[in-house]
Amino acid sequence: MRSKFSRTGRLLVAAGLVSLLAACNSAGRSTQYTSLEGYVPDPALKTASKSNLTGRVRHACTVTQAKFQKVAEDALAAPCGCYAERTLSALDKDEIASYRTTGYFNDTARAKALNALDSCKLPRPIV
Repeated sequence: MRSKFSRTGRLLVAAGLVSLLAACNSAGRSTQYTSLEGYVPDPALKTASKSNLTGRVRHACTVTQAKFQKVAEDALAAPCGCYAERTLSALDKDEIASYRTTGYFNDTARAKALNALDSCKLPRPIV
């Protein structure tokens, strides 16, 4: 079966999934992700608009939560929209810059993402 996503689309999903999974990785533990083997952040992150970043995070949430909860992606439009909006609005300029550079949330951003999951009534994936 042929994939319905382009190479760029798959890269965007991968970047978003890495962000979401990193956000959900053990809130109480500081983990430095100096390199994730084989992961190369999407260069488009550096110049993406804030609304584009929100869309990426929302999409990654939808894909990840649909698999985790075993529900249709459509059912997660509102809660994942909530998660993306709350997460990105909570990030400061340094956290956004870090996300643009690495493609995942740093420790302080991860804590904010976990709070957004809770606020939007989304379960935390077990990583």
